[in-house]
Amino acid sequence: MIEVKNLEKSYSGTTVVKINALQVTSGESVGLVGNNGAGKTTLFRMMLDLVRPTGGEVFSKGIAVAETDAWKYYTGSHLDEGFLIDYLTPEEYFKFIGELHGLSQGDVQERLLPFMDFFNGEVLQQRKYIRDFSKGNQKKIGIAAAALSHPELLVLDEPFANLDPTSQIRLKNLLKYLHAQHNMTMLISSHDLNHVIEVCERIVILEKGQIVQDMQTTENTLQALEAYFTV
Repeated sequence: MIEVKNLEKSYSGTTVVKINALQVTSGESVGLVGNNGAGKTTLFRMMLDLVRPTGGEVFSKGIAVAETDAWKYYTGSHLDEGFLIDYLTPEEYFKFIGELHGLSQGDVQERLLPFMDFFNGEVLQQRKYIRDFSKGNQKKIGIAAAALSHPELLVLDEPFANLDPTSQIRLKNLLKYLHAQHNMTMLISSHDLNHVIEVCERIVILEKGQIVQDMQTTENTLQALEAYFTV
């Protein structure tokens, strides 16, 4: 599904990402973990062709993302509130996203049903623009919009950030449901080690823009991650 080859990104002579090789197979759920400045968001931005690499390439289904828009039709993503159209209401925004993917209003309403617990009555029918919602509820809107089309690939940057504990648990269960129900390939970055290992079957640790560990999730993964980050 996704392949990274000799990928490098530098700013003003400082290399922030340098990954020789990374492969994510179709249907796999992969968590990216690392401290601030590890390069997770920059890597995602290159995968989504939002910034161009200094060197190397990112391939989606064997085609370089910089050379085609085809991958956009099967990819859903939410990195930050900049992905939202904040002068719309959530209903208007979901309708817009649905229309981009040929979904009727009925389709959109049906696909939002699994998100109702996650929304917790704070998103729909609030009669206000997205810009007027809290950061947490903006995050909920962005995640729902990213998953609305049931994309083959879902990319989420720090989805648990700004969410209260109840919402974090509901999101964790929702992501597991979406992965199982639709066989979505998922790339999720997170500082929350507990949640990411429950959602993802594979964990990649980034440090200073480089992959330092790549492991399958087991009952010992949390202990291994805690040991790594406390050294």
